[in-house]
Order: sequence, then C-alpha cells, then structure tokens
Amino acid sequence: MAANATPSTQIVAQRPAASAYHRISRPSFAHFRSKTEGVTWEKLQSRTQSFSKIFEGSVLKSKRHLIKAMSGASDKQPLPGLPIDLRGKRAFIAGIADDNGYGWAVAKSLAAAGAEILVGTWVPALNIFETSLRRGKFDESRVLPDGSLMEITKVYPLDAVYDCPEDVPEDVKANKRYSGSDSWTVKEVAESVKKDFGTIDILVHSLANGSEVSKPLLETSRKGYLGAVSASSYSFISLLKHFVPIMNPGGATISLTYIASERIIPGYGGGMSSAKAALESDTRVLAFEAGRKHDIRVNTISAGPLRSRAAKAIGFIDMMIDYSLENAPLQKELTAEEVGNVAAFLASPLASAITGAVIYADNGLNAMGVGVDSPVFKDLDIPRAKQS
Repeated sequence: MAANATPSTQIVAQRPAASAYHRISRPSFAHFRSKTEGVTWEKLQSRTQSFSKIFEGSVLKSKRHLIKAMSGASDKQPLPGLPIDLRGKRAFIAGIADDNGYGWAVAKSLAAAGAEILVGTWVPALNIFETSLRRGKFDESRVLPDGSLMEITKVYPLDAVYDCPEDVPEDVKANKRYSGSDSWTVKEVAESVKKDFGTIDILVHSLANGSEVSKPLLETSRKGYLGAVSASSYSFISLLKHFVPIMNPGGATISLTYIASERIIPGYGGGMSSAKAALESDTRVLAFEAGRKHDIRVNTISAGPLRSRAAKAIGFIDMMIDYSLENAPLQKELTAEEVGNVAAFLASPLASAITGAVIYADNGLNAMGVGVDSPVFKDLDIPRAKQS
C-alpha cells in the first residue's frame, strides 16, 4: 500500500521560477550594462555579485510562495514514507468463528494492509463458519477500503485447549465434530501450516472462553477457573511455542486482553479476570524469551467493550458499552475496526521497537479513576462531547 507523493514534492520542476528568471534578468541586465562604462573589472565583478544576491533572494521568495501554496493544496493527501505495508506477509489468526468480533476486524485490517490471511476456527463452529463464508453471508463484512473483498486463503480447524494429540481425551476424539478433522490441536495445526505455506510473519491470538463467566469469583469452581485460564491465557503460550519456530525473524504476535485484568469489573467472573491478568503478565515474559531467541515481538491490545456475539455471554455487554460512552475521555462507541487498525500497526515495521506492551484501545477508559456519571458528581461542571 504505497502512499502517493504529495504535490509539494514536485516543485523541483520550477517552471514558474524559471519564467520569473527570464522576466527579471533581461531588464536588470540591460540596466546594469548602461552603468558599467568606464568602471574597472573589479568594480564590475563586485556589482555582479551584489546583483546575484538580489536575484537569488527574489527566486527564493518566489519558491517559498510556491511551496506554501502547493503544500496547502496537499494537506489532505497521504504522507509519503509512513504506510502500513504488509504485502508479502502472512498472518495466522486463531479464534475467528464469525464476522462480528475483534478477530475478524484484525483480519480485515491486516488484509487491507496487504497481508495474506490464514484462520484457525474452533472445531464446533467450523462448519457454520465455512458454510457462511462460501455462501457469501460475510461478503458485506469482507469489503476492504479499496472496495475489494478480504480473501481468506485457508481455514484450519483449531481447538487451542489441546496442545498435541496425546492431550485429547477419548470422548472428545469420538465426537463427530472432531473425528472428521485430520488435525486440530495446536501442534497439528502449526505443522499443517508449515506444510502448506512454510512460514508465517504474524500470529494473532483472539481466543477466550470461561464456562462460568457469569459466576462471581467466590462461586467459581476449580474446574471453571482452570478452564478459563487454559482457554484464554495458556492457549497463547501454546500458540507461540508451536508457531514461533515457523515464524520469520522480525515477526509479530498479538493477543487481545481486557481492563478486568487490572480493575474490578463486577459480573466478569468465572476466572476470566484472572486469565486476562495472566495473559498480560505472560506477554511481558514471552516478549523477552521470543525476542531474544527468535527476534519476535509480543504485544497485547486491551480493547474496550464490543457488542460481539462472544461478549453477549457475560450478559451485560450493553451496560458496559453505555458506561464507557458516559465515562471515557472520548465519548463515542468503540468500533472493531479501530482495534483492528491498532493490530495492523503493531504487526507493521512502524512498531518495530514495541514489544512486551499492553496497548489500550478503549477510548481512554483505562485512564479514568472514577465514573463521572455518578450522581455524586452532578454539581460538577464536567465537559461533555457535543451532540451532533
């Protein structure tokens, strides 16, 4: 996605400046000659140098006016030299099952920047996802900024709860949803990607699941708690463990987290807040290990609330969106595209010095210490966004 040069970079042609030279030099030179009779060569040379300085000053002023005028006309043109260009890069995104979540938005932003897209989809949702994709149900959601449709090169069945075939219980193997898939553990999928494409450059973890998310932490069972950590946090470690060996040096990995990792969000239970805290801590450690051993960057995006199908499982996503709209510094609803664009930036060379970081994409809600919509602040003159 190379950026177009701005008109201001074309002023080297200098046609207006050249014509100005002809208009200025002819009468000035004739006048100069009428005053040179009887003078010495030294005086003539001195006067010529003086004239040269005057002439150069006139041309420079003329050029400055040209630059100002042309730069004003190009203010809305893309700047050259800072495009997010991911052409020739290949991304594997784990956790896309529909066109409604952050994983899909990340895929679209990476594709818009030129990356090839591979997807890992949870096995029970695989058939519905592939059927919807094939029948064109996602076509409207696949439209990229240039009008083309996002292409998904291949969809792999993936259940990131299982690292390798030896970990899969017999009853799961017997499940018809799994038995028809040749490979779906993390290790098997990584091996399949290597066989099909050789290497990847970008790895995205868009996975989270907590079977008891609606329960308070005090009422969460050990099984529910460990299940949430396994599916939502350790799965990122497993993905890196098996995919980093096939990642090209300089590659990037990205996961998605939530502010419940560091702030109390009542209702976000079942061990999910603990899983997100573990994910962020792991991001820092993995950044060190993957950076030193493989030259791979590891970051996570703390995204604000989104009305996705997965988020509806917690039961109060609409309230969280309303709360953010009232209390965040930016009073607007967060879009999935905005989070996807942050991921594209983190995956690009523009973020080559960023690793081990939690990047907030939540309209600034993470910075707030109080809810300004509380009745206790009713008498304060709190700035509010202008209603359009």
